[in-house]
Amino acid sequence: MFEVFKKELRELLRDKKTLLFVVALPVFIFPVIFGVLGYFMAQAHLSAEQEVHSYSIIGEEYATGFSESVFYHKNFNLNKDIKTNTKEELEKAVKNELIDLGIYIESKPIIDGKIKSIIKIEVVFNNSSRVNYITEKINKIFSDYKVLIQYKNLKELGITKHQEQDFVLSPIELELIDSSNARESFGEKIGVLLPYLLIPIVLTGASYPAIDLGAGEKERGTLETLLLTPITRTQLVMGKFITILTASLATSLITVLSLGSWMYIAKQFISISFITDAIELIGTVDLILILLLLIPLACIFSSLVLAISIYAKTFKEAQNYMGPLSMLTFFPLAISMMPNMELNVKTSLIPIVNISLAIRELLKGTVEYNHVYLIIGSTSIIAIISILFCVKWFNKEEVLFR
Repeated sequence: MFEVFKKELRELLRDKKTLLFVVALPVFIFPVIFGVLGYFMAQAHLSAEQEVHSYSIIGEEYATGFSESVFYHKNFNLNKDIKTNTKEELEKAVKNELIDLGIYIESKPIIDGKIKSIIKIEVVFNNSSRVNYITEKINKIFSDYKVLIQYKNLKELGITKHQEQDFVLSPIELELIDSSNARESFGEKIGVLLPYLLIPIVLTGASYPAIDLGAGEKERGTLETLLLTPITRTQLVMGKFITILTASLATSLITVLSLGSWMYIAKQFISISFITDAIELIGTVDLILILLLLIPLACIFSSLVLAISIYAKTFKEAQNYMGPLSMLTFFPLAISMMPNMELNVKTSLIPIVNISLAIRELLKGTVEYNHVYLIIGSTSIIAIISILFCVKWFNKEEVLFR
């Protein structure tokens, strides 16, 4: 069995395509992808923040302070070419993209001893853009203007002392105190994304070597030669399985080390001390447990992709079968990201979902270790069943020579 493992491992190391997916992809391509994505996301937000929006306004005489604040704001430009007289015309102009937003101000009179009025400001804009800061900017202008009007109204009502005005406007203060520490905050954020990276990588690291060791052997006509060697089919399939498992785990480890290295390099240029401080709080035991969680999962993936590769007649057919398997992997990952999904006894028994939730809890430092041991145990049972199925599958003549 180990002779088969050494032979297959040597052949994998000679295969440039396999090395690309096992080594080059996690070391160079993923950090480049994340770096490019981060760059363009930052540029998109910067562009949205600096964008100048054209607007038209009706009824500015009812709220001169507000209309002047919008007029002199660096992100808004009054479009004098658009003439609108009604709210419907404003909505039509926004819909036809003649302006970015329309402001409609009206004064509603109320009777309370003497005639007073309430000012109503309506802002019409298109909120379908993925990155849009119009709401944030208008709310800031409105909040500042509203405070000024409140103080003005209080003076008209005879409340002129500043302390009395503050007592009327802010009689109650609300203070929110976050009880979570840096690790919990960091773990909650990165713990959602890390399984999306690690678990597909475990599958990817197993898929390409499996295709070559199964369907590739058939296509090259070397499988028959292997079957003639003085070793049992069980030893043969286990040798291939260990090779695929090694490639899968190696890809995962290289990915984590690569991301850690690139993060260290980025730290020299960008201030991310809160991240490094949070990482330092993560214990060695927790990191080992994350690795232990991935090992039985890698066994499941390795046995499944090997079984698929053995069944396929050609390299291309095996690739076609791997696609749906990859898609099925993302389904439980999506479930683990749903609101109120917590690690408990029930979720500890759901494959992939349990590992995703456990990684998040381990990073946060709030995990119940009994759940982790339950996950490792249940996943290991599934892994053993998968390996036995793969061995039995390989021993069928109708599968090998269909």
